[in-house]
Parts: sequence; C-alpha cells; structure tokens
Amino acid sequence: MAAEVRGRRENQIWYLKISKLALAFAIIRSKPPGKSCKEYIEHLAKIVSERDFDWKSKVKALEAENFRLRQELLLNKICQRVCLENGKPGASAETLLDEECINTVNYSSQLQDSGCDVSNDYAFESLRIASDFQDLEHSDDTFKHCLEIIPPLNLGCSSKEESLSVPVQFFQHLLEIRKLSEGGMLQADFTELENDSFTVCNSLSQLLDGLTVFYNSPKFPVSGFLTEAACVLIKLVADTKLSNHVLKKCFRKLEEFMKNLIQIILRNSSVNRFQALDAVSHTLVLLGRNNTLRNSLLSFLLSELQQFAEQMLQAYQIQAMYDITQYENIFSLFMILEQLLHDETEDSGYDGEEKIKFLKNLDQLIFHLSDEFPLFSLYLWRVSVLLNSAQIQID
Repeated sequence: MAAEVRGRRENQIWYLKISKLALAFAIIRSKPPGKSCKEYIEHLAKIVSERDFDWKSKVKALEAENFRLRQELLLNKICQRVCLENGKPGASAETLLDEECINTVNYSSQLQDSGCDVSNDYAFESLRIASDFQDLEHSDDTFKHCLEIIPPLNLGCSSKEESLSVPVQFFQHLLEIRKLSEGGMLQADFTELENDSFTVCNSLSQLLDGLTVFYNSPKFPVSGFLTEAACVLIKLVADTKLSNHVLKKCFRKLEEFMKNLIQIILRNSSVNRFQALDAVSHTLVLLGRNNTLRNSLLSFLLSELQQFAEQMLQAYQIQAMYDITQYENIFSLFMILEQLLHDETEDSGYDGEEKIKFLKNLDQLIFHLSDEFPLFSLYLWRVSVLLNSAQIQID
C-alpha cells in the first residue's frame, strides 16, 4: 500500500516536471521576434494577472448588485403599497419614496454653491442638530436636513463614500417608509426586518465600517455625504420602532463600533486632532443616549478611564514617562461620560460591574495623583460625584 502511494506521488512529480517543460517549450516557440524569453514571460504573466483581477472585480460587482437587489426586495416586502390618504389610492411605495426624494433633492440643491465658505465646524452642525431628539421627533425641516437623498455611486463619490453609499441609501429609504407609514400615507410591516436579518446586519456593518474608516483618518472640510451618513445612523438608532428590530440583531457590531471610536479618540496623535475628536465624541454621546447601547458605552468608558488612571499612578510612582498625547485625549472620554451621566434618569440608571470597579479604589487614586495631575484628578472626582448622585436618585 505504501509503495503504491509512493508510486503515485512519483508519477505526479514526473507529470508536473513534464508539464513545466512542455510549457517552457511552448513559450519559446511562440515567442515573438525581438523579445527575450524573460520579457515574453513577464508579458504573459501580466496578461494572466489582469484577467484574474478582471474576473475578481466582476464577481465583486455581481455580489454588490445582488446585495442591492436584496435590499430593494426587503423594502418592497415592508411596504404593502396601500396608500391610505392624501388622494393617492394605489400609489406604490416607490412612487411615494421618489416624491420624498425629489422634494429633498430640490431643497438640497438650493443650498449647493451658495458662494458662502463653509467652515469645518459647520460641516458637523447637521450632526449636532441630530443630538436634540425632541426636535427630530417633531420637526420635518430638521428631518430633511439630516436625510437628503444621496446621489448614486457613478456620480463621482470618493472611495470612502462609495463604501457608504449603498447602506446609507437603504437606511434612508427605510426611515422614509417609517415616516410615511407614521403619517398614514403607507402601510408598512416592519416585522420583515426580522425575517431578513442578513440584509439588515450586513447593511449596518457596511455603514459602521465606512464610518470607522472615516473617523480613523478624517479629511477636512468634511463632505456633506459623510456627515449625512452619521446622521442616518443616529436617526436609525433613535427611532424606537426601527431600533427594536435592528439593534437586537446588530448589537455586538454596534458595541464593536463604539469600542473602535473610543480607541480612535485615545490613539489620535495628529497635530490638529481636536476637531476630529469632537466629531467622534459627539457621535458616541448620541449613541449613548439610546437605552439599549447606554450601559455598554458607560462600561467601556469607565474601563478605559480606570485603566488609564492606574497607568498614570504607576508612571508617577516610578517616575516614568507617560503618553502626553493620550493624556490630552482622555479628557474627551471624561466629557462623553459626564454628558451621559447628566442624562441619567430612574429608567436609565447605570449600576454595572465597571462602575463598582471604578469607584472601589478611586479615592486612593485621586489622593495619589492630585499633586502631580490636579486637572485629571478633578475630572475623576467629578465623574465619581455623578455616579454616586445618580445612584442616590435611583435609591
């Protein structure tokens, strides 16, 4: 048996050698005059690699088209295409959505090329508008600001925007369907989101991955498209009916996204980083206002702050150098945490394991660090006061 296996292996090796030799002879015989064998082989290798790349790109394009069609199918399943009022009996979901798109595009076109210089701060203003959830619930104008229809991929989006375009449009249409169904213009069955969790989870993953890439290396001035993508995410999470279906399917992915944003804040070492940190911090605050995500984000923040405080204490005790950039960035986490704790209510009180760990040795940390790092110690103390006062209110 062993001899038979050995014989087969030798035959395979011999066949491979003969094949290589035959290929070499074929290349030599077909070599055009004026070219060396090396140049001709490199030319053939280039042709093969281009064909391989072309094949892979076609597969990716087909996969993307297939996924887009799945998104359209899901939207059509959600819409029952029954118009209830406004004199539009039998109007299809696409017709109603197209009308919403036209109205919004007309509005956005009035803002384009106004001749006014838009500052970097203003680029994030539409995201800050989304922070007031009461206004979002009652103001159609604000809704239009945050949900302008995005042009298709072939209109010259950057590589970062291309990765965001498909999920942004999908969730924009989903939000528009929600708005139309709430106004009585359309009947919609959002339980379909449960039946096709693959499409929902993949769409959200694409949106979160695209935003992570942008936040990791932002370019200013920020394009309205990228600001809009963040608005769509915040609006999706803030919409209780949609988030009930989406968050439970994609909770881990959203947790991972929040962790990534925290690390982006801590590791950013660019000279002009504070504007980017402000944008990331604001997104985390808005995500943290969702009751489902709130406790996870608070745990992540407290864990990072405790770990950093212990590192600072160790560096102080052995008189070692510490990362001054991370020290400056850590105050963004303090500000996020303070904003979330100021919003504490009886329904959203946080009493997790990380809180217990954070408060356990906090007084000792503050005592040892207060002389060398008074500002850092002050912020630690402020957080401890907010955590304790929230607990007192709940009790």
